[in-house]
Order: sequence, then C-alpha cells, then structure tokens
Amino acid sequence: MALLPSTERVLLARTARAQRDGRCPSVVAGVVRGGGLAWSAGRGAVEDPADDVQYRLGSISKTVCAITVLRLRDEGLLDLSDTLEQHLPGTSVGDRTLTQLLSHTGGVTSESPGEWWERTPGAELPLSAADRVLPAGRRFHYSNLGFGLLGELVGRARGRTWDEVARDEVLHPLGMHRTTPRPSGRAAQGYAVHPWSDELLVEPEHHAGAMAAAGQLWATAADLGRLGAFLLGDGGGVLDPATIEEMTVPAGVDVSGPNWTSYGLGVQVQRVDGHTLVGHGGSMPGFLAGLWADREDGIAALALANVTSGLDGGLPAGLLADLRTHEPTVVAPWRPAPSPVPVALLGPWFWGPSPYVLRAVPGGLLHLGGLGRPGRSSRFRPGPDGTWIGLEGYFAGETLRVEGDSLNLATFVFTRTPYDPQAPVPGHVDPRGWHAP
Repeated sequence: MALLPSTERVLLARTARAQRDGRCPSVVAGVVRGGGLAWSAGRGAVEDPADDVQYRLGSISKTVCAITVLRLRDEGLLDLSDTLEQHLPGTSVGDRTLTQLLSHTGGVTSESPGEWWERTPGAELPLSAADRVLPAGRRFHYSNLGFGLLGELVGRARGRTWDEVARDEVLHPLGMHRTTPRPSGRAAQGYAVHPWSDELLVEPEHHAGAMAAAGQLWATAADLGRLGAFLLGDGGGVLDPATIEEMTVPAGVDVSGPNWTSYGLGVQVQRVDGHTLVGHGGSMPGFLAGLWADREDGIAALALANVTSGLDGGLPAGLLADLRTHEPTVVAPWRPAPSPVPVALLGPWFWGPSPYVLRAVPGGLLHLGGLGRPGRSSRFRPGPDGTWIGLEGYFAGETLRVEGDSLNLATFVFTRTPYDPQAPVPGHVDPRGWHAP
C-alpha cells in the first residue's frame, strides 16, 4: 500500500538526518503496512534498489531462532517448561527452562566461552563450558549464549544445522529468499567509523558457528519487511497467529504502567508514547539493525546500517510516529455484536467498596476494570465450563467464575453492591452493615 508523497518526504528526511548525524556509511529504512514493505529508501553509499542490499541483522536472528523453537513446541516435540537438559544434555545450565532461555531470564552468562565471538570465526560450542551467573528466573539478563544453546537444540532435534532449519522452515516459507547466513549477492561492507575523524575501518565478516542463532543472519530491507509483517500477525503458515501473539507477551513486567520495556519469547517488547512495540534490535561489528512492529495499528518500521556504532536506535520508532501522524490508521468500523454473557451480568460490580465495571468487548471477550477510578483490569477470554481466563495485568491467567449474584476471581468476590451481605464475601460482612459511627 503506497504512501503519500508528502509522507514519504517526512520519512526520508528523518532517515537522512539519522544517516548524517550517526555518521553511517549507508542506511536503509522502511515501513511496513498492508502486509509488505510500503516504503523504503537508502542514504549514503548504498546501491539501488536499496531494499535489495543485504545487511547483517545481528540479534534480530534471535527472533528467527525463537520461531524455530516454537515450531517444535507447536508440533508437540517439546514444552517450553522443559529444562534444557531434557533436550540438550551436558551443559552446566541444564536446569534452566526453555522459556527462561527464550526470555533471557535463565541467568546464563551473556557471551560464549572463548574469544569475542562476534569478531572471530565460530566453531562447535563447548557445552560443558556454558556458565550461569544469576539464579534462574530472578531477573532479566541478556544472553547471547542462551540463544546459541537454543540453536543447538533445534539443530539436534531436526538433524540439521540451525541455519538449514531456519532457511527451510521459516525464511523461505515467509518469502525471505534474500536472507542468508553469509552475505550473498549485493551486500554492504561493514565498517567502523573513527571516533575523532571521518575515516573508516573495515570490520571482519565470518560465520559465528554454534552462535549463529544469536546473530548470524544477513537480510535485505524487503526481506526484513516480510518479518515485520509476520510480527504483525501474518504467520504465512510458519506459526499460528496465537503463537505469534504468545511471543509478544512480555515476561516479568506489569504492562499496566505508561512506559516500560521487557522481553517476550525471542522479541523485545516496549511501550513508547502510548504504543506497544514488538521487535528486536541488532548489532554486529560493522552493522546495526532494528525492526519494530505496532500490532495495534498494523504497521512496522525497520532500519539497517553498515556501521558498528552511531545510528540512532530510535529511528524505527520515529518512522512509526511519523507514519501515524501523517497517515493515521483508519480503524475498522464498529459493528453491533451479541454479548458473550447475558447482558444482566454486565455493568457495575464491587470489590469490597471499590467500584468496577464488567463490559463485553470486541472479539467475544469480557473486560473487568475500575469504574471512575484506577483499578486492576484485564480482558478475559472464554475458558472451560463457562469460566473466563484473564489475559493481562494482575489477573493474567486467573479464572473468573460467575456464581449467582457474585463474581469469583482469584479468591476475590465481586458483588452487585458494596460488601453485599447476601453474597459469600470472605470473612463475612458485619451484620450492622454500613452506618455512621
């Protein structure tokens, strides 16, 4: 879906400033809308068409790695609560779960043993040397090694290298034929820029070996745009939309706050100016990359540069802000729909003296939230036997039950009037009722 010329000029102006101010030999940027790359442009020493020049993706490769792991899970070959030892025996972090590795909460050391893997040719991963630095599940700690181990797990499960699995099961099915483990065809040279002059230094290129899943892939802007469409929900048969949604759920953060940053399953998740973005940044010596998707507005933006440092990491978010301002998303029209529960159940409820309201919301869901004041809130999807399951916030995963004239949610009882003496309120209600002292 083409953009207006005036919008394209705004996006180009932002990209041009980022290339100049970041002293990048070249930058390619683009936005995704309507299922594909709607606009792209290159600045600096980049060949034309710029969207067909490969750049190294760095850690955006982790998103592709996570997709390969989730395919195994969806096939029933593993569970995300499994420990690494169950599928990749012999490591010193075998007690860490696959979820913890995917979300960087396993406390695994950040880098692989040996020399700086981003600048030296890779080899087999010495599994016994994998080390833990923090207790499992205690805090977020970014681990390249964790994804190297996940890539090894996928390779062993499929009997092929992770590169081959990613190519055959993710990249080619998504139409990403110009995404490869080594530069192929037209590809940018990676550079470092001297901090005190405008001189360049060529950065080395190599295969990271067993660490490939952490940062190996090269891609064009057109291909990266296809990955952006995937994050927006177009699974292309690679993953079910529900699994893509699962990837984007942040771990270990209360998303009810106005601003936050977290990590899901192979994707970074952040709240920027009232918008939730999912995607990933990437860096390898000589290259910087970023891909961010706004799933609510159905748009994504990307940036690729052949420079070790300097490019503003906020360029994709800025492009998204420009696109929202100059060509805001026209949302689907509201249409009448039947309530998923009897209408008599909707409306005000009280948790003790605090007013809440239960509403029917699009998609056959319910929403329970504070009425006229802040309060814990969540949407709920239908569960088994007439129950409802919380989707976010404090009540994520909790079961809502409608029991007569009360709602039971995680031991909390919501009543039609504050502390209704006729309802089964835990601790009972003072028989004197409400009264002045």
